[in-house]
Amino acid sequence: MREASNLATEAIVGVDDKMDVQIDVSTAGYGGRLEVLEGPTGRRVRSDAEKARIAAESLLPGVEVAAVARKHGATRWQVYDWRRRLRQGQLALPESVAASFAPLMVDATSTPARSSKAAPAKVEIVIGDMVIRTAVDVEQLSEVIRAVRASR
Repeated sequence: MREASNLATEAIVGVDDKMDVQIDVSTAGYGGRLEVLEGPTGRRVRSDAEKARIAAESLLPGVEVAAVARKHGATRWQVYDWRRRLRQGQLALPESVAASFAPLMVDATSTPARSSKAAPAKVEIVIGDMVIRTAVDVEQLSEVIRAVRASR
């Protein structure tokens, strides 16, 4: 009876005659191969600074979130979550990440046109005990200043 149960176990589990160990699958006709992956396994523990840096990298112009996620061994959804947390202020950018500004684009035709007549400037001129209050065009203001200086 005992021999019958051993035979049944060997039929279910199988005995590899080359390695003399029991394995969970049958080796008859098996032509596949086993690939061993190296590197970290399980969950990665990332600091908030690292999450913020990765999220900031994904916000750069022309960068795809999926490419940044692959580069850092994360999923797209993790990067999207870190971006959201960065926007909400839950993650702070490390000092090593410099602030980036959008390039300034100036169109020569979009400069505001100057009015032909500028608003007059109110001027108060004090000479001795005399006070003159008047309104002068901005273009003529320099001439008024020169005239006052010349009168001293």
